[in-house]
Amino acid sequence: MTDVTAETTYFTTLAGPLGEILLTADASGALTSLSVPGQKGGRTVQDGWVRDAAPFTEAERQLAAYFAGELKEFQLELKAEGTEFRRRVWDALDDVPYGATTTYGEIAARIGASRAAVRAVGGAIGANPLLVVRPCHRVIGADGSLTGYAGGLERKVRLLNLEGAL
Repeated sequence: MTDVTAETTYFTTLAGPLGEILLTADASGALTSLSVPGQKGGRTVQDGWVRDAAPFTEAERQLAAYFAGELKEFQLELKAEGTEFRRRVWDALDDVPYGATTTYGEIAARIGASRAAVRAVGGAIGANPLLVVRPCHRVIGADGSLTGYAGGLERKVRLLNLEGAL
């Protein structure tokens, strides 16, 4: 018989300029997701999750500073579950600086993926569980268009305007 111990998921919600933000963390306190209302693929509170604001004190402080225009780089422990390919894409997102944009093709090139992998890169970016903190909003179309954002294009525009990228 196998003893399966479920990892405890902690959560809290924060009011913010993007709507009510749902944060989750694992038992070590690492941030595992940041979701906004209506987000495509966003998380919702599940049975068995534990509401506790304590693990999120630093995330809350840094998010408030970011939204106030005072923080340009998050310094948080992140732990996102995904395939090796998705993790490589997400790591590449972390290298896109505040106030800058990049393209799906440039992300593909950064991780050594072929030009044909751009669609897969887009899928991995769309599956990013850590909106805002892992800056998928900084990825735009090759023609400069503001293409999809799991949190909605209005939020993408708001974030890029905050950073002075538009």
